[in-house]
Amino acid sequence: MERRGKKYQEVAKKIEKNKVYSLAEGLKLATETNPAKFDASVEVHVKLGVDPRQADQNIRTTVVLPNGTGKNVKVAVFAPEDMHESAKKAGADIVGDETFLKQLDKEELNFDVLVATPAYMPKLGKYARLLGPRGLMPNPKAGTVAVDVAKAVEEAKAGKVEYRVDKQAIVHLSVGKVSFGEEKLSENAKAFFDSLAAQKPSSLKGAYVKSVNISTSQGPNIKIENPIA
Repeated sequence: MERRGKKYQEVAKKIEKNKVYSLAEGLKLATETNPAKFDASVEVHVKLGVDPRQADQNIRTTVVLPNGTGKNVKVAVFAPEDMHESAKKAGADIVGDETFLKQLDKEELNFDVLVATPAYMPKLGKYARLLGPRGLMPNPKAGTVAVDVAKAVEEAKAGKVEYRVDKQAIVHLSVGKVSFGEEKLSENAKAFFDSLAAQKPSSLKGAYVKSVNISTSQGPNIKIENPIA
């Protein structure tokens, strides 16, 4: 704590060290303990009792946050030319076919989400090492491999986000910005937890959720009661 800035130490005093808060209390505290001068993201971190090495426990899916993420999501579409116009109307920021591949050749990744048609996926194979580690490779589970690219674009723009368990069996997800306020953050968080509950593997023995924590991007950690029954 001594190594933290004065602002961090000041806001951290609002959090009782060993107390486990309700979701509503935690979200309220998160909005009050943002030490940054910018509108920080409010992040949820869930430690699960799964083994990510097991195929049926390697959780990866999407959820539509009802109030969006608070971020301007830049969406790129890699699809045949006859789909370009509808993709643009749906809000795509970058649309292309062969010209788009030339951008990838130059490692120009000026987008947050990449949508591709199933037929165009093989063409992205050579870029797996570029896109994969950055979470940009289109995936059917994420809804980014789609026949209806316009719909996929609309969903991405509206707040559809992907989450997945990492090697430490933790799921991390931003549920909005501090400026959203408690009500909108709560609606987003509940949508996420409902989605996560539905992903519980049938083969799992023992506790599904081990711990839940909330914090802003640079703020102190807040322990939360398990909201998943």
